[in-house]
Amino acid sequence: MQPTPAPAAGQYRGIWISYLEWQTTDFSTESSFTAAVAQMLDNCAALGLNTVLAQVRPFGDALYPSKLYPFSHLCTGQQGVAPGYDPLEILVRECHARGLSLEAWLNPYRLQLNKNLPAQLADSNLAHTHPDWVVQAGGGLYLNPAIPEAAAYVTEGVREIMEHYAVDGIHFDDYFYPSTAPEIDAEQFAASGLPEAERNAWRRQNVTALVRQVYAAVKAHDPTLRFGISPQGNPDNNYSQQFSDVSAWLTAEGGQCVDYVCPQVYWGYHYTLKSGSQRFGFENIVPEWLAMPRSEAVALYFGLGAWRIGDGDGGRNEDSTTQWNTGGNLAEMVADLHAANADGYVLYRYDSLFRSAYPDLARQEADALTGLNAAE
Repeated sequence: MQPTPAPAAGQYRGIWISYLEWQTTDFSTESSFTAAVAQMLDNCAALGLNTVLAQVRPFGDALYPSKLYPFSHLCTGQQGVAPGYDPLEILVRECHARGLSLEAWLNPYRLQLNKNLPAQLADSNLAHTHPDWVVQAGGGLYLNPAIPEAAAYVTEGVREIMEHYAVDGIHFDDYFYPSTAPEIDAEQFAASGLPEAERNAWRRQNVTALVRQVYAAVKAHDPTLRFGISPQGNPDNNYSQQFSDVSAWLTAEGGQCVDYVCPQVYWGYHYTLKSGSQRFGFENIVPEWLAMPRSEAVALYFGLGAWRIGDGDGGRNEDSTTQWNTGGNLAEMVADLHAANADGYVLYRYDSLFRSAYPDLARQEADALTGLNAAE
């Protein structure tokens, strides 16, 4: 089955299906998984979306048979144990049957979020087969972004997916450097011979080298496939804490890095920090991103925080909670994105609209979005 054509400019309407959704999905049999996925995708299509970004490699593992990564514990409860069928094959088939694009969402570096997730790593996990590539940070395990061999392995994993599945794109999230601590890559930085003042720039070069490798691999396989990244909504954090030079990815010409960037703008209108700053209020941070220099070849989408429904966004503004209880906040944001000529949006995440702790509010939000999308 051939990949689905990319949506027209300005029409990208996506949703993230994460490992959190998979934790409550029935993987016990092929038929039960297929039925669960079919229901999820029916809901996505009915909402008027055209793209699903499904997390298929969350912890140095895979929701598909791989020669490079063990099967995810999400499938059977134990990492490295196969479910007896191919979840990604089903995802591709069921998405395309509904006219939905499917992008394979990968976490490039993370192997373990904490000691309980996953609680057990398979013998074939990179933490065991290449411990020299692995660093500890925040109680988790990550590939060291400063090791070229680790980056090459990640890129080979991308090739494996494209060679075996008719996915419509490859998607990375915002987990790059897991820490700013100097010991993360001290050995590699010492070997570089660079002065300490250049450490941060060197780290950003390491991340961009991976991004360029993956982009080149995607385009070499099929120029029509998309490769995009969803960085944090705070540009400063991307640059100085995760060492992701998003500005360079946006402006790259010739040796391009990405087809799109989708910052996670999870704040509401008038969002106010403790300091009183409203920089990250939706009405302020979206124009900031849109004003950044950008190649015509790179699209700019916005990740919207559906997970805020009912709970609010924690801001110090008076409507920090109330606006997320109106049943129409997301639709208002999408309308404003259209008016600002943004290229599209992605909702985080599926459960927030369809398995919500606030089902009535979530249903209202979904209905408002459906009406807006139908009017396009």
